Amino acid sequence: MNLDNMENYITGILNEMGEDTNRNGLLKTPSRVAKAYEFLTQGYHQNLEEVINGAVFETSNKDMVIAKDIEIFSLCEHHMLPFFGKVHIGYIPKTKVLGVSKLARIADMFAHRLQIQENLTHQIAEAVMTSIDALGVGVVMEAKHMCMMMRGVEKQHSNMVTSSVLGSFRENIKTREEFMTLIRSNF
Repeated sequence: MNLDNMENYITGILNEMGEDTNRNGLLKTPSRVAKAYEFLTQGYHQNLEEVINGAVFETSNKDMVIAKDIEIFSLCEHHMLPFFGKVHIGYIPKTKVLGVSKLARIADMFAHRLQIQENLTHQIAEAVMTSIDALGVGVVMEAKHMCMMMRGVEKQHSNMVTSSVLGSFRENIKTREEFMTLIRSNF
């Protein structure tokens, strides 16, 4: 990303809004916005191998592994407004497990791109599944969308829930029910 180009574009947008980009409060806004977008879209410059960084470990365990309430934020690809919430990720290992922080890093890698929640949920599930050849994966995401809260229908208390289930989570209703029960529990 060329930050100078981005700053020029942001200056143009501010001018089109009718703002005076020379007023004190806006002098550094184009630079700050460009840097913010650089951070918020850093997922375009990351790949799964780098994010996992070798944190895959052998195991004989075949029990469900869950990381829940992982905070997530992204920008919707339709309005470039934020959506935010939490994601719950579960999997059943075949022979390998991921370092627990890698589940959050995988979610962040895909979230730090322009997204829709439906695709983001599935991308996380697919990445976990393929990175460790899991027997099954389940991902549930709950998020609030500023594009629905601040504009359009203006529903401030709305929530969107999406899920993606792969392998044994899709094939076995008891596995899926166990996952759903555990992510709703308050341990």
